[in-house]
Amino acid sequence: MREICQRAHANIAAINYHFGNKQGLYTAVLKYALRCASGKYSIPATPVTRANAASQLRAIVAARLDVVFDPGRPAWFGKLMGREVIEPTPALDALVRDELQPLFERLELCVRVLLGRHADREQVRWCALSIAAQWTFYHHARPVIARLYPGCTFRPKEIEALADHIADFSLAALQRLRRQ
Repeated sequence: MREICQRAHANIAAINYHFGNKQGLYTAVLKYALRCASGKYSIPATPVTRANAASQLRAIVAARLDVVFDPGRPAWFGKLMGREVIEPTPALDALVRDELQPLFERLELCVRVLLGRHADREQVRWCALSIAAQWTFYHHARPVIARLYPGCTFRPKEIEALADHIADFSLAALQRLRRQ
């Protein structure tokens, strides 16, 4: 905290005043990083219908991949979330409640519409998590993927192709489940 305050030319008491404590500062940083990333790669808030559920799912996948692979400032979010997943702090509760829950509600709505009325809550949840697991895997496994496939660099064109792949793969699975 001292180093942060020195670099910010601020008094260490300012952390307690503005954020309550070190954990409050960390929570604020995590939420700020997500807002930066989400703001840059927002998902249209149009209602999900049978006619647009697939395109909305594609938009969510593309936006999340853009967030986690952005090399600039929004990359903080991917790095911080990686740490939070491995070693959760109290900040994760607020982040999930305030920022990620709305994203997953939208993703689940797309999945529910694509699966049809017969889909139960558990099936919708597992499908939404499986879709999210794909963008998470590609981000966290980058060092392994780079060693397995040295030409895979996750530049914008590859990220766009990956978004199409994840969406196509997921939509095919959802379509199969809908027919069952």
